[in-house]
Amino acid sequence: MRFEQGEIEGVVLIHPQVLGDSRGYFFESFRSEEFAREVCDRTFVQENQSLSHRGVVRGLHFQRGDAAQAKLVSVAMGKVRDIVVDLRKDSPTFGKWTAYEIDDQTHTQIYIPRGLAHGFVVLSEVAVLQYKCDAVYAPDAESGVLWCDPTLNIDWGISPAEAMVSDKDQKWPQWQECYKF
Repeated sequence: MRFEQGEIEGVVLIHPQVLGDSRGYFFESFRSEEFAREVCDRTFVQENQSLSHRGVVRGLHFQRGDAAQAKLVSVAMGKVRDIVVDLRKDSPTFGKWTAYEIDDQTHTQIYIPRGLAHGFVVLSEVAVLQYKCDAVYAPDAESGVLWCDPTLNIDWGISPAEAMVSDKDQKWPQWQECYKF
């Protein structure tokens, strides 16, 4: 695997070595000792999967306080534009966002540390996103930032008219009012 530092402090792109032939492909998607050496020593305790259709926007999500989660995100099927926003007040990249296109061809993964909001939009007809978390989901700590916040001005890679966003995600506070770490 090749590890690449992202534009936001602590974000790491992980590029696996994919071995393919006429039968298909194989790649090692995770090895704890290599992850600990190259990224951080982290134990993942929950893994989630979502299926979404083209234009679906999920996010921007995070958990507050002690329930904050680090995530290791990958795409099992399709292609997404993955967005992270730095909510850590003491970070040199506080208030910045970045986007990465990840898919089932390159199998690139994104490590997202605690204190960042995360979201994605589906660019293919269908996508299956998988992510490991280092803390269990805590409904009382659930929070978010409005996906179309004018201060952040995130380029989702689709027009707002194409976006399919849940009622819940339409009601998150804007950047100025959202929880910060």
